[in-house]
Formats: sequence, structure tokens, C-alpha cells
Amino acid sequence: MTYVVDENCIKCKHMDCVEVCPVDCFYEGENMLVIHPDECIDCGVCEPECPVDAIHSDNEDGMEKWAEINRKYAEIWPVITEMKEPPSDAKDWENVDNKFENHFSKKPGK
Repeated sequence: MTYVVDENCIKCKHMDCVEVCPVDCFYEGENMLVIHPDECIDCGVCEPECPVDAIHSDNEDGMEKWAEINRKYAEIWPVITEMKEPPSDAKDWENVDNKFENHFSKKPGK
């Protein structure tokens, strides 16, 4: 088992999870974070820290797609080890439907 980030993170990109991760397994895209499944130690401390419920166990229903997305982008985006400020409009993006299809960016974070 590992944890994955789903589309709730897109454009919200809160980084409370990064702050508590003991193994630095988060990777930063332009508008979301992902977890590297080979680095995650399944401790679960990140899951309750996410204010938009974007972190889930990969064995939950419907997480197969997100496990693949997390693996793919963790291999090409830079690791993030320190919490940064979320986007100023993050609150506006909470509970928006179809964020992956309409707003996902393949670009790496800075």
C-alpha cells in the first residue's frame, strides 16, 4: 500500500502534507503535487493534513488511475521538501469537478 494524490489537489496545491512527510516523497507540478509510490513508507501522516481531501490510500476504489499518474509525474517533476504558500486563489478551486480533464498541467513546479 502507498498513498496517492488525486485531482482535488489541482489548483489548490496546499502543502501541509509536505511539511509532515518524513521521507520527502512529494513531487511538485505546476498546479498539483504527487507522491512517489516507491518512496512512500505508508505512514499515513500526510492524509489527515490535506485540507481538500486529496490524499488517499492506493487501495481505495478508483485510485488505480491516480496511482499511475502519481508514479509517472513523480519520475519527472522535482522533489519538494519544504512547504510553500498555496496559490492565492486555492479556495476558489475547492470542490470544482473535472479538474484533471480541464485544468491539469504537465509542467513541473518551480
